[in-house]
Amino acid sequence: MRGFDMRLDLTPYRRSTIGFDRLFDMLETNARGAGSENYPPFNLERLAEDRYRITLAVAGFSRDEIEITAQQNLLLVTGRKDEKAQANAAFLHLGIANRSFERRFELADFVFVEDARLNDGLLVIDLVREVPEAMKPKSIAIKTGAPLAAVETAPVDEAKAA
Repeated sequence: MRGFDMRLDLTPYRRSTIGFDRLFDMLETNARGAGSENYPPFNLERLAEDRYRITLAVAGFSRDEIEITAQQNLLLVTGRKDEKAQANAAFLHLGIANRSFERRFELADFVFVEDARLNDGLLVIDLVREVPEAMKPKSIAIKTGAPLAAVETAPVDEAKAA
């Protein structure tokens, strides 16, 4: 069975929404690349309301061969293997995938990398969402009292002004 090309047409939504361009671009990009690359395998977990964890299976990679780069709304995890060292080895069977990789994760606003650990072939990246105090919803108190009075201005006497 051959794979199918999934295309999303978000044009009607783009016409009637404002400020969601980045979201639509992300959906279209993910739909195009959904079946293209699935190495290394990974898990996404929600640990708490504002805490997340990404676990990547990177067996055979050392800490020096993995790089994690966090930019605004993007987490990039790359693994680079020395292909010359592998070519010089005398493998009878090579079943562990040690190829170089690049994994991208789109992050929501205010999501930051808190910690990254490599242990037993698993790279664990902990993320936290920290919304700045100024961006958090605030409850506005409603006051009661007399209605506001209109401010009256006295007409300027032209004779006094001259």
